[in-house]
Amino acid sequence: MDLQLLEHRVRVTSIDKSGLWFYTHPLVKLLFLPHRTRCKFFSLTETPEDYTLMLDEEGFEELPPSDYLHVAENTWRVLNVLSNGCSSSGVQTVGVTKIAKSVIAPLAEHNVSVLMLSTYQTDYILVRDEDLPVVFSTLSGELSIYREENGDLVQMNRGEATNELKKKSLFSLTVHPVQSPPNRFCILTLDPDTLPSISTILLDVLFYSHTSQSSSSAASQDIGLFHFFAFSLIDGYISIVMDTEAQKRFPTDLLLTSSSGELWRMVRIGGQPLGFDECGIVAQIAGPLATADISAYYISTFNFDHALVPEEDIERVICLLHQRQEGQS
Repeated sequence: MDLQLLEHRVRVTSIDKSGLWFYTHPLVKLLFLPHRTRCKFFSLTETPEDYTLMLDEEGFEELPPSDYLHVAENTWRVLNVLSNGCSSSGVQTVGVTKIAKSVIAPLAEHNVSVLMLSTYQTDYILVRDEDLPVVFSTLSGELSIYREENGDLVQMNRGEATNELKKKSLFSLTVHPVQSPPNRFCILTLDPDTLPSISTILLDVLFYSHTSQSSSSAASQDIGLFHFFAFSLIDGYISIVMDTEAQKRFPTDLLLTSSSGELWRMVRIGGQPLGFDECGIVAQIAGPLATADISAYYISTFNFDHALVPEEDIERVICLLHQRQEGQS
């Protein structure tokens, strides 16, 4: 397992749901522009509170400033997890628990705050631009880190990132509460050429589902379903996370998933918004799951973190995380 430093410099933003109307046009533009003109890193996640947008600087320029838009102060760099030396659009991500000990834990020990974005294809680790020297010095002893140059992956050496490293002070761990909504989720991909075929449904699910007053929506609220929808289009690859109710609205012949068709349950981390300065949030979830050999996808948003685990493991996961909370109390 190696890492690739992507060229993208990413901004992390939040759009208030009350102000979605103000950003519908730029979001549609970012979603459906032709391949050559759209931004290269685009991730949109809807939670009950807001819409989280992670996008490269070119895409960020499409967002007009307003009181509805909240922007994280820092610019973020992206590390792509390369499984067996390459990323493949046909193989699902290795999962955050597979990199818990080799990547996530060492960064937490050096007080580096990270955001995670797991997709169908790979796992992305976002770190602050100014933390990149610490990240590189921390990880390059155990892992190879590459960057792209003229279409080829070239291994970076320590001199490219830093000449001197002073270890940061250890972080103070805050154990956050977790909850698990009843939804069953699926993780899917889509051929980018077929994106226009689902455009109407996608727009409706992303921008209008929260205002729907249909009986099915009311029924979902009655049984406590949690609205979560994540769409990413990164370097030409599409990844979608949605619950099984939303999946029913899409044509089954276009959305692709693993041969096992596995369903997932969610663990949501944080009773209050987490912020961006705290370190070790991902590590405290990924660590116990890695020890128990439970795979997980992980999606950070502007206010909260979300881990997706296999449906059959959800009770064991909740038990493990509750034990962690009791052990820290």
